[in-house]
Amino acid sequence: MNKAELIDVVAARLGHSKRDVTDIVEAFIEETKKAVIKGEKVTMSGFGVFERQARRARLGRNPRTGESVKIKATKLPKFRPGTEFKAVVSGAKKLVPKAPAGPAAKKAAPAKKVAAVKKVAAVKKAAPAKKAPAKKATSR
Repeated sequence: MNKAELIDVVAARLGHSKRDVTDIVEAFIEETKKAVIKGEKVTMSGFGVFERQARRARLGRNPRTGESVKIKATKLPKFRPGTEFKAVVSGAKKLVPKAPAGPAAKKAAPAKKVAAVKKVAAVKKAAPAKKAPAKKATSR
């Protein structure tokens, strides 16, 4: 799933416009980047932690020539998944979608209608329609 697909899914689930959801997703990404650049941890309970990791300067080796190369110290973003996220991905725990709140909740089909449709479909399958016997044409 890419960012555009995520925006489409969230907009449909919550019943908001794609423009509003795009602004929210973009703001989340931007604020997460700013916090990680400052060295702060961004913790999302049940999902994971975004943080900055520092790597020391070290010696590496050029695989083509075998020559030793100095590698500068650098800082990289790091993500650690939370225990709930890991459990859902591994299959140890089931993902239970939360009921939508707001305008999307009103759009959901009532259970009574769905049950009535299922009953009608079951009756139609159970009793096949009888065919009238074909009449033979008389020859004159």
